[in-house]
Amino acid sequence: LGSMTGNAVPTPYPVFDIASGKLREPERRPNTLREGPPYLLQVSDLSKRFAIQSKFLKRTIARVHAVEGVSFTLRQGETLSIVGESGCGKSTTGKLITGLHDRDEGRVVLAGRELGAIPAVERAHDIQMIFQDPYASLNPRLRIGEAITEPLRIHGKASATEQREIAASLLTRVGLQPEMAGRYPHEFSGGQRQRICVARALVMKPKVIVADEAVSALDVTMKTQVVNLMMDLQQEMGLGFVFISHDMAVVERISHRIAVMYLGEIVEIGPRAAIFENPRHPYTRRLLGAVPVPDPARRHQRGAAVVTELRSPVRPPDYRRPVRRYLEISDDHFVLDSGEDWQ
Repeated sequence: LGSMTGNAVPTPYPVFDIASGKLREPERRPNTLREGPPYLLQVSDLSKRFAIQSKFLKRTIARVHAVEGVSFTLRQGETLSIVGESGCGKSTTGKLITGLHDRDEGRVVLAGRELGAIPAVERAHDIQMIFQDPYASLNPRLRIGEAITEPLRIHGKASATEQREIAASLLTRVGLQPEMAGRYPHEFSGGQRQRICVARALVMKPKVIVADEAVSALDVTMKTQVVNLMMDLQQEMGLGFVFISHDMAVVERISHRIAVMYLGEIVEIGPRAAIFENPRHPYTRRLLGAVPVPDPARRHQRGAAVVTELRSPVRPPDYRRPVRRYLEISDDHFVLDSGEDWQ
């Protein structure tokens, strides 16, 4: 943590040059982020609850409040990271804004259109998802070229010849060789498979990509390569990323803005620098304090984070979420005014 202090925009990781044996520092990038509307994505008061039914008569005896009152916006060329511990509702939020889960309340406006009014066939052109496990999300019976172009076949957007050309072009774009299109998923490493998943997400030329723990299963070298690849593609295509992760060091590197979730709610949201350098919510401080720092000189500078269990999101059927109030700490930096209720 802290490697991005003083950098106004996300910066790729340094790359190790095998020929010289030195780290090649990344080039400084201009800030191409579009300010203000029109937004690629607008989420307002998004909520999702899963019913718990009794074994007898199948009555609803409780509900899991997975997502409660989540609101945020995403601009063109922006990366919004959603962070929090396991079970806080990050992945459910990602599935709600892609339409993989039906929402109970709230609105999702994608590229100026209400998500529910966009047919599934058209939705694939606007938003795609990269999943956490690159092996489980690829069909082991399909060759890589077929897996990448499968959306084109489903939607009838390209001939067989065009599909082969598109697959070769996308493999090249994500740093792989075109002739790899004839191989199967088990013939690739984890980092290569995740690059293939990125290529498949790009095949429909979406405006927004939801990356759900896209680098958490990769080793350090592969992680830096995939993160740099995502930044390069964002620079070239103006993509908007919703980056879901619990790796705070990667989040600091890739993000423009950060939303911190706890028990299905956003407790703090703001620019990357504000969240990392001036965290205001107690849970945000605890989340940052839990990150290990590999520096012996800082061994006694801060105490270990208090380890506590995540509270249960299960609520009675008649539970109603209390009205929440957000305080604006600085420009575009908001924190939930919840007192001690977060604990």
